[in-house]
Amino acid sequence: MTTTDITARHLPGPRPSQQAPQALAADRDPAQELLLRVLSALLREDVVGLRTRSTPVERPDGLWLRLVVPARASSADGSTSGRTGPGSADAALLLPVVADGFQCEYAARLPLLLRETGGGEPAGLTTLEDVLAALSELAEPAGRDGFAVFREECRQTLATMRLHATSQEETAELLTARHGPGPAGWTGLTGSLALDTLAARHDHPVYPTARGRSGLGEDQLRAYAPEFHSRFMLRWIALPRHAVTVPGGTTALPPCWPTPRDLGLPRLEDSHLVLPVHPLSLGSPLREALGATGLHGEAVLADRARLEAVPTLSMRTVALVADPGLHLKLPLPTATLGRRNRRTIKPGTLVDGAAGQRLLQTVLAREPRLGQNVLLADESVYAHAGHELLAVLCRRYPAGLDNCVVTPLAALLSPAPGGGLVIDHLADRFYGGDPLALLDAFLTALFDLQTTLFGYGIALESHQQNISLVLDPHPAGTRLRLLLKDNDGPRINLARLRTRLGADAPDPSDFDDARIFNRSDRPVTDVFTTITVHLCAGAYAFGLARHGRAPLETLLGLVRDRLAEAVERLGTGPGEPGAILRSQVLDAPQLPIKAMVTAGTLLTKERSGAADINKHYTTGPNYLLRAGGPR
Repeated sequence: MTTTDITARHLPGPRPSQQAPQALAADRDPAQELLLRVLSALLREDVVGLRTRSTPVERPDGLWLRLVVPARASSADGSTSGRTGPGSADAALLLPVVADGFQCEYAARLPLLLRETGGGEPAGLTTLEDVLAALSELAEPAGRDGFAVFREECRQTLATMRLHATSQEETAELLTARHGPGPAGWTGLTGSLALDTLAARHDHPVYPTARGRSGLGEDQLRAYAPEFHSRFMLRWIALPRHAVTVPGGTTALPPCWPTPRDLGLPRLEDSHLVLPVHPLSLGSPLREALGATGLHGEAVLADRARLEAVPTLSMRTVALVADPGLHLKLPLPTATLGRRNRRTIKPGTLVDGAAGQRLLQTVLAREPRLGQNVLLADESVYAHAGHELLAVLCRRYPAGLDNCVVTPLAALLSPAPGGGLVIDHLADRFYGGDPLALLDAFLTALFDLQTTLFGYGIALESHQQNISLVLDPHPAGTRLRLLLKDNDGPRINLARLRTRLGADAPDPSDFDDARIFNRSDRPVTDVFTTITVHLCAGAYAFGLARHGRAPLETLLGLVRDRLAEAVERLGTGPGEPGAILRSQVLDAPQLPIKAMVTAGTLLTKERSGAADINKHYTTGPNYLLRAGGPR
């Protein structure tokens, strides 16, 4: 029996071919789609040696990677007492792959893993449970707990994907009823919330279980998740004033901020200050936070709810219905993008966000060209009571956006109501129906900003959720601007920053997280590459090619050329920032990639060695290289 016969028997639908994985998407259910994404992610991160210990094998239906499973001698308690060499192995796992290039040479071709044992017929593993169980057997005993947690992440994500599929039509009807028939007409910051809803229903470019949120069921998702465009009332807790930190004083809080009297607590009017609480944080999470801070006896949860809110793409951040230009970032007792990526708010990140904003304002004031095309959300107002569940950021968006389309980058490749992608609708209105023209304008603005910041020694963690496009008609044609938020996690070369800013350079003590400042360019280029290049540029080249908007080489050429132009403006002499970006990004044989599943779920920090789980890397191919290598 051939491998093709085996795979055809194990997979529903038509006989598999050597098409790219996405070409078969219409023939698979959500379980198959998720398994394919999981296999590709584990291959990319080289989990249990899938990438580096495998041998390519050509078979009648295409390319496979064969991973020898070493023989193990186990003690009675199941621990491994030894391994023999590859030659004595009695089994192997085979993964069907196809050439890819986006952060990994290969991607999984089919939602399938074959297990070969002792000369018998290979067994097809076609469920997440079976595949992860087989792979966990190859992990060190201390690492198998991570696979168990990841299986639960997959289960939650699969349930969410199925919920998205069954609710797609009703959500589209809700969006069109509230905002109009097409996303190109969803204007202002109210319309932006509808685009957040579309983005929330679209997969992350690399993280396979991004749609899952730990511990939340269907009712909670429908009530509070951005993909359902729900509305709900905020709850409030009164805390003694001495326990709450509010930089700038309580007068800095928004005018809509209620007082204890407004919430039916007049006796606390002079002694307490209220903080908003997300409904999902009520109950044991809030009680534990109050107990940890010693505030349990002095805090009072108001019975009255106040201020109606709509969730944004990040879910823990909500926009006020009556004032959509004001967003409140509230801690949530859940996790996304890995079990260690908790959606709480450490008070130090509020300090860092405000300091990061001030730094960007300093740079933009010196770069008037950028100042015309870059907008910053104001994140200087916040409050906290010294605990990650007792905190709030008051994010204020710039005025004057009512007639603009404000869309997060994460929405561009999302399916739009009525058909097509969001980028198609925006291109029809603003760029004569040409999505490549829109992409070109965006890449030009993106690389101009980010390479200029790199020249100051700064790389922002401004991924697809943290950058929005602001599009509006202008007498000279469409005007495209970038709107930035969440500037709390940059990497900065302190020496380069001080050289460029002199006395205007911030002191590291202005920030809370000591990991932000470094003495070399490598941490800065790592963030520049993994965030700006991979997530904000490369993902769209590969994504638009997958959707048939242009050949991949054309799209990658556009990314490469716009980045090269921006790099040249920095200067490419020895030691200059442009030379560093050219050698470490444009012409590098390999590029860093995030190992998000490994650091976020599979391994503990002690075992992964990750100082920051969002900045833990492995390497992948450089898709920016021209044929023939560096120029």
